[in-house]
This record gives sequence, C-alpha cells and structure tokens, in this order.
Amino acid sequence: ASYGLDNTSVARVVSGLLFPFGLIMVIITGAELFTGNCMITISLLEKKASLAGMARNLVIVYLGNFAGSVLLAAAIAYSGAFSNGALALYAIRTAANKCALPFGRALVLGILCNVLVCAGVMCSLCGTSLAGRAIGAFVPVSFFVIGGFEHCVANMYYIPAGLLAAGVPRYAQLAAEAGVDLAALSLGGFFANLLPVTIGNIIGGCGFGALIWSCHRT
Repeated sequence: ASYGLDNTSVARVVSGLLFPFGLIMVIITGAELFTGNCMITISLLEKKASLAGMARNLVIVYLGNFAGSVLLAAAIAYSGAFSNGALALYAIRTAANKCALPFGRALVLGILCNVLVCAGVMCSLCGTSLAGRAIGAFVPVSFFVIGGFEHCVANMYYIPAGLLAAGVPRYAQLAAEAGVDLAALSLGGFFANLLPVTIGNIIGGCGFGALIWSCHRT
C-alpha cells in the first residue's frame, strides 16, 4: 500500500493504518500470534499456567508463524506480484534495511514493538463488542508501525520476500541502481535480525505482562 510513497512519514502512517488489521484478525478468529502470546506471563504469575507450558506454547506458535510467513512470502513472489519493479525494489530495500540493523538497536526496537502489541492485545480483551475489541487492538499496533519498531513475525515475511525478489537478477539490478546496499541481505542476515528482534519482543511482551499484573493484582 505504501511502496509508491516517497515521503517516509506518509508511508509509515499509511502502513500504520492498515497493519493493525492483522492483529484484529488474529484476535477475532482465535488464531495464535507469538508476540501476543507473551501475555501468557500474566497467567504464569497467577499460577494458572506453568513455565514449561508457556515455553511450549511460544515455541510451537513461533514455528507455526515462521512457516506461515515464509510460505506467504513465497506465494506472493511466485504469484507475479513482484513483476511490478517498484514493489520488488521496495521489498528488497525493506529487507536489506532490516538485515543491516545492529544487534542492540534491533533488540530495543523489538522491546518497544511488543510493549505496544501486548498493549493492543490487552485493550482488545477489555472490549465488550466486536468494534470495541477491534479499536482496542488497532491504536497501539498502529503506533508501533508508525514508530518503525521491529516485529519478529512481520520480519519473517518481509525479509524472505525481499530475498526472493533480490534473487531475480533484474530486480537486484534495480536495487543496485537505486543505491540499496545488499551486503547484509542473506539468510545469515535474516537470522541475525530475527535473533535480537525475537529476544526484544519476548522482553517487551513478558515485561509488559508482568507490569500489568503487578499494578492490578489484589
């Protein structure tokens, strides 16, 4: 939706207005999202869940989210969506920028991201109607996108999509001509991004859950 926008601020706002519908669909359909499931921390502190059970859930959901994201990236790439050179270039630039993030910065951006995602999950759970739940999830997630924070599950899609686009010589040439540094865009760069972002998401989500529990426990 934003690949044709040159103004970074406008592009982020447009993305921020659309991205939250992903979490809304997760919540409404009862699907599982790794970052949101960090809120199991509250059940753990309430002694309604075990540490082993929480770890098992997070590992399984992480793997499921990973598989779904990579398969979606492949489906988009092989559907011909990247025949639009501008969209392919955008995907490559986004992936390359994510892979080039230093560990510490990616970690902090991951923490900030999942504080907001989990705030969205919590606000959604407070809603008593479909509209209320959707609005509760919408605003915090919109903020994290506009802020440029890092979400591990989103990156499981963005980086493979960029890698697949860069695997086409014509699109790689477009990226080179546009001055995109492809040095970090690789499978190694993919996992070098996922590691700190995932750790940051866990810290942010579990920390937020623990904070909410400590503030509201009786």
